[in-house]
Amino acid sequence: MTHVVIPLYEGVTPLDFAGPYQLLHALPDMDITLAAIDRKEIVADGLTLGALGDLERIGPCDILLVPGGLGCVAALETSRFLAAIRRLAKDATYVTSVCTGSLILAAAGLLDGRRAACHWAFRELLRAFGAIPDAGRVVRDGRCITGGGVTAGTDFALALIAELRGAAAAQGAQLLLEYAPEPPFNAGLPETAPPSVLKAVNARLSHGVADATRRIAIVAEQLRDAG
Repeated sequence: MTHVVIPLYEGVTPLDFAGPYQLLHALPDMDITLAAIDRKEIVADGLTLGALGDLERIGPCDILLVPGGLGCVAALETSRFLAAIRRLAKDATYVTSVCTGSLILAAAGLLDGRRAACHWAFRELLRAFGAIPDAGRVVRDGRCITGGGVTAGTDFALALIAELRGAAAAQGAQLLLEYAPEPPFNAGLPETAPPSVLKAVNARLSHGVADATRRIAIVAEQLRDAG
């Protein structure tokens, strides 16, 4: 039995963990636990998630999978949350993330000197914690496997399944879920999006990125002082 723990927090992006959850759930002998501090209900983009495990009491896991979302900054500012991440990562075979979940891993000191993926708008913030930003959709560095922004979680999960159970198992999960993307637009990356679209999205994200940059700098300094 392979035990996967997915830590949740207020403001997590549902697709960051729902995609990987669905693919991993398609495999036999997978025990997947969604957990939060104090087992409290989590609101994720209007979805309320309950019946969660207690993140601080959960036992060792084989895979730690940290999703992202705009709430990741508040999560990495929470000492109890980071302590739980460090504890679970200590004995995990794989330490993984999707989207800005890598910022949480980095803040916990788990990506120091390692390459990591992240959402394109927040990727450079990894440097504050000593991680090396990588534009790859799925990035492997030692036991750490990180996925890029949001939808990259599906590709990340397939890569993780291939690592765990082999390519045939990953392909079987892909077929079962009919994952054969054919997007009607080639606008999923800053490099391919029309300039007007990129400008509009950057404007939409500008406040969040600026706020995250300021708060992460404070956390990084506090961690350096504590170290």
